[in-house]
Amino acid sequence: MKTVIEFYQSLGLALSLLVLGTFLLAGMVKGVIGLGLPTVAMGLLGLAMAPTQAAALLIIPATLTNVWQLAAGGHLPALLGRLWPMLLAIFLGTAAGTLWLGGMDGAHGVVRALGAALLLYALSGLLLPALRLGVRTERWLGPVCGLVTGIITSATGVFVIPAVPYLQALGLNKDELVQALGLSFSVSTLALALGLFWRGVLGDGALGASLLVLAPALLGMLFGQWLRQRVSAVLFKRVFFIGLGLLGTHLLIGG
Repeated sequence: MKTVIEFYQSLGLALSLLVLGTFLLAGMVKGVIGLGLPTVAMGLLGLAMAPTQAAALLIIPATLTNVWQLAAGGHLPALLGRLWPMLLAIFLGTAAGTLWLGGMDGAHGVVRALGAALLLYALSGLLLPALRLGVRTERWLGPVCGLVTGIITSATGVFVIPAVPYLQALGLNKDELVQALGLSFSVSTLALALGLFWRGVLGDGALGASLLVLAPALLGMLFGQWLRQRVSAVLFKRVFFIGLGLLGTHLLIGG
């Protein structure tokens, strides 16, 4: 069993610094726009390490920042009552993807899949108009979006497509949307962690290494929340999506 120090020694100084810097940046993005930590972390770390290794590092900072986001506001009971079909489908889709696809095991194919997921997310954020769903549509589309999100999560470690556009189309107010995103991300992170544990990826110091990157993630999130009061969230989000699209294109082509 590797210790945390041995884990980072195996990565080397340059890659260890990349990991810490990535979570600082990812936390800042989440602090400004309320999402993006796993997306940025998986996208940047996917350039330099195996997707399973990057996903293992993600578990603790993603879980705690999502719970922090989830705890804000008093809408949790109502959101659970409304979103439980989607949340259950996310969990089942992640489990099914882990068993059916084998999770993040084929390195080149997974890196390309990660690039495609990032590119789709960026294009949806830049180009799609604000959608609004009716109650009848929500009843069947929620579980479908949850199932697809779970399968993409199991394959890439990114759990924003199509869950985020779906939640944004429900007509929730700002506080409800932030809390709903935290709820969806928490379920996705839990399901991803169980899938990684089932495949034996969370051993060899990975959880301890994940705990170590919690500090830069939280520091970045606090800085992002401070920055949100001083920078246009619309402009920041546009730059974020453009950068994410370029990164996704690079991963998709370079594989």
